[in-house]
This record gives sequence, C-alpha cells and structure tokens, in this order.
Amino acid sequence: MAEDRRPQRGSRTGSGRPGESRGKSGGARAGDGGDRRGAGRLEGQRSSAPRGGAKGQGGKPGAKSAGKPGAKSSGRPFERRTDRRDGPGAGRDRYARDGASRSAEQAAYDGPDLPAEITGKELDRSVTAQLKGLPEKLAARVARHLAAAGMLIDQDPETAYQHTLAARARASRLAVVREATGEAAYAAGHYAEALAELRAAKRMNGATDYLPIMADCHRALGNPEQAIKLAKSPSVANFSAEAKAEMTLVEAGARRDMGQLDAALRTLELAPLTSKSRAAWVVRLRYAYADILEAAGRDSDALAWFHRTHAIDAEQITDAAERADLLERRQD
Repeated sequence: MAEDRRPQRGSRTGSGRPGESRGKSGGARAGDGGDRRGAGRLEGQRSSAPRGGAKGQGGKPGAKSAGKPGAKSSGRPFERRTDRRDGPGAGRDRYARDGASRSAEQAAYDGPDLPAEITGKELDRSVTAQLKGLPEKLAARVARHLAAAGMLIDQDPETAYQHTLAARARASRLAVVREATGEAAYAAGHYAEALAELRAAKRMNGATDYLPIMADCHRALGNPEQAIKLAKSPSVANFSAEAKAEMTLVEAGARRDMGQLDAALRTLELAPLTSKSRAAWVVRLRYAYADILEAAGRDSDALAWFHRTHAIDAEQITDAAERADLLERRQD
C-alpha cells in the first residue's frame, strides 16, 4: 500500500502498456497481470465502508520562470513592473490572475467536500497512530481526507487523489500521508507524481513495500531500464510471495516494452507459475506468461497457459477464457 498498475491493481497481465485500465480485456496495471492491491495506506479502510490533481508540469518545484533571483531584467529586484508595454489595465489583469491562482490553491487546499458520514475512524489503526503527533482538529481533518480517498480510490481515483492532496497540504511531513498520496496518484494515472510521493515516503520511513509500484511508474513513464533496476533491488528477496509476483510482473512487462520477449518469458519462468494456489497473483502470473507466449508467436503454448489460467481464475479477473477461444478459432 500490471497493465492495471495501481498497488495490487494493475498493466495488462504481463504484456500491456503501463497504465491501461484493468478489466476482462486483459488485466491489471502494475506489471501486467490483473487486479492488484498493493502496499498503500488506502487499502485498510475499504472493507469498513462502501467503495465508492491535475498532473504536474514536470518542472522543478519552486523553479524560477526566468533569470536568477534578483536579476535586473525588470528593474530593481522584485519591483512590480509598470512599464508602458504592459498596456492600460495590465496591472489589474495581473492581480486578477494572481487572485484566480490563489483561489485555485485554496480550492486544492480545501480538497473535495467531505461526506458527513466519513469520520476518519475508518482508517487502520497503524495510520491513525501516525497522525497522533498532529493537533487534534488537524489530525481529524487529515484522517477524514485519507478515509475518503480510501473509499473512492477504486470508483473515482481522481477525486481520491484530490483528497490526498488536501491531506498532504496539511501534513506533508508524515510518511503515511505521502504514501497515500502516491498510491492515489498511481491509481489516477499520475505516474510522475506517484513516483515523487513514494520516493518521499521511502526517504521518511525506509520502507521498501513501494518498490513494485515505483518500478511500474518508471515503466509507465517510458523508463523500462529503471523499472528493471528496481526489480533487481536486494530487498526484493525478502518480499512476500505476492509482492515478489508484483515485481516479476513489472520486470516482465518492462522487458517486453524493450522488445525482449525471450527475456520476459525467462523472467516469468522463474516465478511460481505452477503453484497450486488460486490466489490472484498466481492467476496474473499465468496470464502474463500466456500473453507473452502469444506475442512471441508460440500460439500452442499460449493456448495451454490461457487454459491453465482460466482453470484457477474463479473471480474472472482476466479474460483468459476468451483469449483461449480466439486462439482455438485461429488454429482451426
């Protein structure tokens, strides 16, 4: 807390492009392979309530638009320009723009409306414990925004993201808030923002749970080499079986993005494809393997693995049955 890449949400099971929405058409974001619930802090409150920002500009925070601080391009440092080239009323227009900017910033700070029924008590205790260092009223407001985000993240990830931005505006020094913001940004498809937030959270608490999501963000941003680099992190060896599968899916997807189909298959062949478990992560591993086999032109092998996927996909998180049917028709 595949291609449905949200923490345990997400790229098409092993083959699609990062950021594709999941569904029976193939899958899941992060890494490729079906639905995926990750290590994010927004997961804990979902079971206790019904389910359900604009992208950054890519510049450096706080960067000057031009020149050095105090440059004399407009006269004395920080002097308000009033030269005639601005034209009549230019000052008023500029102040109007500043006012609009302040209004937008205030709206972002306020965040979306908070439903009265959301109290913040929906959060997991591990989250609320980290909010105790805040003043009581502030902690309550932050908790409500995080709880709202957790309830909306599946149905309305953009609004969930806006809730986490409101929480971050009030408590940006808390790792749990930055983690939640990163997860919501990821769910909403804001991969650069998600990567930045999860990096910040990792610096604060040293957790490695975010690595699969961070790797998948790199993949979505067109940096598969960085995704593979994170997949090779020593800490991955200590991951749970599910987290290892997530990282495997991301690595395989990244290698496929680079045109390395054989390497992608070898990556998946090192995973527990033949596990007797019917867990979602096994389903997604099998689907990813079948998908890349088909991409590699190995239709007979792909057909067999789509059938093996369907055999354990009780929740129908993939379209393995339909894919198998299409392959069979093509072979007839």
